[in-house]
Order: sequence, then structure tokens, then C-alpha cells
Amino acid sequence: MMRIAALILYLLMPALAALAENRFPQPQFESGYTMPVTTTPSPRAATVEMLDILILVGALSLAAWLILKKRSRRGVFLLTVFSLLYFGFWRKGCVCSIGSIQNVAAWLSGSEAILPVSVAAFFILPLVFALFFGRVFCAAVCPLGAIQEMMILFPKLFPRQVSLALGMIPVSYLGVAVLLAATGSSFIICRFDPFVPVFRLSGEPVMILVGVGLLVLGIFVARPFCRFLCPYGVLLNWASRLSKWHATITPTECDQCRLCERACPFDAIRMPVTCPVSESRATGVRRLKVLLLLVVALGSAGAWGGAHLDRVLAPLNAKVRLVQVLGSSDPAVEKQFSVELEAFRSGERNPDTLAAEAEAIRRQFRRGGTCLGGFLGLVFGLSILSVSIRRARDSYEPDRGECLSCARCYLSCPEEHKRLKT
Repeated sequence: MMRIAALILYLLMPALAALAENRFPQPQFESGYTMPVTTTPSPRAATVEMLDILILVGALSLAAWLILKKRSRRGVFLLTVFSLLYFGFWRKGCVCSIGSIQNVAAWLSGSEAILPVSVAAFFILPLVFALFFGRVFCAAVCPLGAIQEMMILFPKLFPRQVSLALGMIPVSYLGVAVLLAATGSSFIICRFDPFVPVFRLSGEPVMILVGVGLLVLGIFVARPFCRFLCPYGVLLNWASRLSKWHATITPTECDQCRLCERACPFDAIRMPVTCPVSESRATGVRRLKVLLLLVVALGSAGAWGGAHLDRVLAPLNAKVRLVQVLGSSDPAVEKQFSVELEAFRSGERNPDTLAAEAEAIRRQFRRGGTCLGGFLGLVFGLSILSVSIRRARDSYEPDRGECLSCARCYLSCPEEHKRLKT
């Protein structure tokens, strides 16, 4: 009897399965829903990534040749147009040398972050060229600089002191971006890139407005992002100051006509300076000692202040923020982070383990904030020191760090016209 019942049950299993399938309504595939279009470029094949690297090397080499050997402003401008079209609108601003700072910082921090070859190349190669030839990347290869270059129509200059103060913004941006990337908190350079949404013709409306606003501002303030916001420009500035070869205004002797100074929209040309001895050696030594003590004091004060930055920056990390939300009794906060709370509570993670991980991240922020604050203090102090010390200069010369090697000054130099016999 048991065998007969088992046989009947076995024969009925397909029918029971069919009934089970029809227990719930069939899914509807004709709801009219359309999949969203991605706003980031899809991964490229390794061979195409190598092509990007080869094009970058070629563009950097051509820029160096046009600036230092050919001394051609027209050639630099045409290369700028190519870089805007290829690295900007065709490649959608990715891979980006500016954003690569974060990938390198995350990789060096010892985390599980992977550093692709193409990203490493786009980070290293412009810096290597800057060490030898100056900021040729800024001159004609960077798409973010290229799109701003097209907007320079009526440039106005800031007083030197204002430019010096604004120059601390990209240094601070660089330090904060490295700290957030090293702690696995955020890639703020990519998140707040003002021109990538313009290249991709899509993105957050706020960032599109910021990008358009910077372009409009660039009509009157030449390359505002490059000069007062770009974190990668800080590294290129430092590398360019050590460059073996650099753009010069005139191929021969300067006749001090000042035409180059008026042609430069970036305030990157330094005028001749005679340094008569106006103080005794003892007075000069004392002044230098005071300045050095000021640098040390600013570095120490910055390190002390930076140690408390974890209160501001640590909540940008998802784990730290989640621990704060879990400990909050504010209904508004719980409603704002309802998705994160639901995801955590539906999982199997231990709140104590999460709290321990968040505390470890806070310690990273305290250590990193100390280094960041000390770094910013030293940079600010050294900037004051550099302004206080005057170096003798017989002719008009480009500032090796600030000069973007745009070659505009070539067009205004009478000695250059003599060389070209025009």
C-alpha cells in the first residue's frame, strides 16, 4: 500500500509543480520601464588602453618639441584643440591625470585598491615630462585646461598677494583628496569634477552649472580651475620648478620691452629685479631666522589643528557615518539614512565590529589630519618665505612653477620676431 501511495505521489509531482508555479502572478515584462543610460564610459580593452598611453606620450612629446624647439604658439594651440576633442569629448575625460591622484593614494595606503597600468601612466608621465620640460601637459594636453583655454578673451590679473592666497586652495584640495582616498572614504576629485559632465553632456545639474560658471569666469580670469583649484597642478608646479629645460620668453637677450608681461594672462612672468644691499649681513641673518621660526610655527600649528579634522572629515566615510546614525535617536536622521539602516539591520554584521572598524578609521583620520595640517602650514610658511626673499634677475623670465608654457609670450617678443625674420 505504501508503494502504491508513493507511486501516485511521484506521478502527481509535475502537476503539483505546475500549480506551485501559478500560485503567484506571472512577471510583467511590458511595463514600459526603460533601463537608464550609463553616464560613465564602459571599460576599454587592454589594447585600446595602451593606445591611450601611446597618444598621451606622443602628445606630451609633441608639446615639448613645439614649446622648446619649434617655439610655435600656433602648433601649441592646434595640439590643444586635438587634446580637447580626443581626451575630452571622445574619451569623456577619463582616464584623467587629475583624478588619478586618488587611485595612487588608495593604492599606496595598503588597501585592496587596484592601480591599473593606464591610470598609473596618466599620473606619472605628465610629472616626468614636467621634470624635464616644464608644464607641457598643462600647455596643450590636459583636456580640462584645453576647454578653459578656448574661453580666454578679456583676462584680468589679480594682485600678487591675492594670487598667493588663492594658491593655497588647490594645495588644501590636494591634501584632503589624498586623505579621503587613502582612508577609503571618497574620491572627491572625480565626484566634483566640473568639466567631465560637460564632456559627457550629462551629469548632476549642479556640477554642470559649476562647470559652465567656471567657463564663463574664464573669459575674464584665465584658467581659473587650473590656477586656483586643480590639485594635480600643484604637483606639476613643484616638478616644473626642478625642470632641466623650460620655456624661455626670448631666444636671445631681453630688451625689457614689457610686451611679454602684458601678453601673459596667468601672471607667470617675473620682472627684472636689482637687489641693492639695503641691510647689513647681521640684519639679514636675523630676518631669515625669524622667517624660518615662522615656518616651523605655522607647521606646528597646522599639525595641531589638523589632528582635530577627524570630526569634520571622518563622517564622510560610510562606516563612520553609519555608526553615528545607529547611535542617533533623531527621527529625521533615521529617515534620511533609512536605506543604509535597513541594509545594515537586514544583514548579519555585528554592531560592535562595525564600531571598532569606524574607530580605526577615525584614528587614520587623526594621523592623516595631523600630517595634512602640518603640510599645509609648512607650504604656507614657505610661500611667505619665498616672497620675502628677493632673487636678482636681469631680464623678464617665466616663473618655472606658475608658467603653463602656453607660448603666448613668443608672439609678443620682438627678439622672437627677429629670429623668425617677420
